[in-house]
Amino acid sequence: MKGDATTSPRDVLASSAPALAGRPVRGAQRKALVLPGAGARGAYQVGVLKAIAHLLPKPSENPFSIITGTSAGAINAAVLASRAGHYERAVIEMEHVWANFDASQVFRTDNWTMLKSSLHWLVALVLGGLGVGNPRSLLDNAPLRELLMRRIPRGAITRSIERGYLDALAITASAYTSAKSVSFYQTRLPIEPWERVRRVGEPAKITVDHLLASAAVPFVFPPVRLGSEYYGDGSMRHPAPLSSAIHLGADRLLVIGVRDERPEPEPDPAVEPEFPSLGHLAGYMLDTLFMDGLFADLERLTRINLILSELGTTHLHSPVHDLRPIDALIVVPKEDLRQVAKKYIGELPRAVRMLLQGVGAYGRGGMQLTSYLLFESGFTRELIAMGYRDAMEMKDDLEAFLLDEPIERLDAPQYLKERLEH
Repeated sequence: MKGDATTSPRDVLASSAPALAGRPVRGAQRKALVLPGAGARGAYQVGVLKAIAHLLPKPSENPFSIITGTSAGAINAAVLASRAGHYERAVIEMEHVWANFDASQVFRTDNWTMLKSSLHWLVALVLGGLGVGNPRSLLDNAPLRELLMRRIPRGAITRSIERGYLDALAITASAYTSAKSVSFYQTRLPIEPWERVRRVGEPAKITVDHLLASAAVPFVFPPVRLGSEYYGDGSMRHPAPLSSAIHLGADRLLVIGVRDERPEPEPDPAVEPEFPSLGHLAGYMLDTLFMDGLFADLERLTRINLILSELGTTHLHSPVHDLRPIDALIVVPKEDLRQVAKKYIGELPRAVRMLLQGVGAYGRGGMQLTSYLLFESGFTRELIAMGYRDAMEMKDDLEAFLLDEPIERLDAPQYLKERLEH
C-alpha cells in the first residue's frame, strides 16, 4: 500500500466519500469479486466482505464492477448484487442470515424425511430402482429455495445493474446433457457470449433457479432444470473459475477461497493407513470440486502475468486470445476449517448426525464433508469472525485494491504465493 507520512490509506478512503456518494463509478480499474463454491464454508466469505464494508466510506455503493459466483458463492454473489446500491446494508443482511443459520433453512432435517431418504437410497441400490424409482438426491433443499425467494427480491439484480451499481453478475452451473460449464451472465454493457472447450458464457436474466442450479451439489441436492436441460453444481467441469470475470472485462480480481492452502503433512509410514470411508470420499470430492480448479486457474493466471512481464508488454494479441496482465488479491483461511467443524457437530439435527456418522464423516477425512454441510450458527459465526480477522490483517492490501493503487500482480499469503509462482 502506498501513501505518505501524513496521509494514511484509511484517510484517503474517508476523504473520498463525498466524491463517491451517489455515483455509480467505482474507479478507473474494473474490480471483480470472485466467490467460489463453499457450502457452509461460505460464511467465511461473508466475514471478508464485512471487513471490506468496514474499510469503505459510509454510505458506499458496491465497490466491484463485476461479481461472479459458483455454488454457495453464487448465492452470496447474488445477494450482494441485489443490494449493490448500499454495500454495507447488503453485507449486514448476509451476515444476519449466515450468523443465524441452521441446517433446516437449507435442507429438510426432520426425522421422517431423513429416514425416508436413507431408505429410498438403500432400496434403490438393492433393487436397481425397480418399483421405487431412482432417488433425486440425498437431501431435499426446498427450504433453500424458500429462503432465497425471501432474501432476493424479484427484479432487484436487474435494478442494480440498470442503475449502474454493478456492471455484471455471472453465475456458473454445469449442464448435465451437453456436459458444459455454463456461465450465465447479466450485464449493463454489451458483452459477446464466449465459447471454449466445454465451457461457455451465456447472457441471461439471473433468477433463483440459476442459484439453485449452481449450488446443486451432485448426489447431495437435486439437479435444476434451466431451459431444455438439467444443471448441477457450477464447480463441476469448471476448470477456469476466473474466466467469467476476465471475459466480462475485469482488470483486477479479489478472490475469496475457503480452504487453508498449506500442504497436508506426509503420512507416517510406520502407521497403518485408514481405509477411506464413504464420507471421506464424498468430502474429498467436494473439496476437489470447490477448490482445485480455482487454484489451477490462479497458477495459469500467474504464469501469463510472468510471461507478459518477461516480454515487456502489457498486451499480447493473437487470433484466439487477447492476453493482458490481471492483478489478483487472494484471501484464504489461515486455519484448517475441518478442525473448526469438529467443535460444532453437536449442533446438527440428530437425524443428520446419524446420517453423517453412518457414512463415516466423523473421522479426519470425513470431516471435510461435514464442514461443507454444517449450516449451523456456531460454525458459521466462527467462520464469519475468522474471515473478518484474516481480511483485516490484510487491510493495507485491501485498501490499495479498493483505491486502484498499485498492488503486486499476485497478492496472497507468502506460502501460497510461493506455490503459485513456481
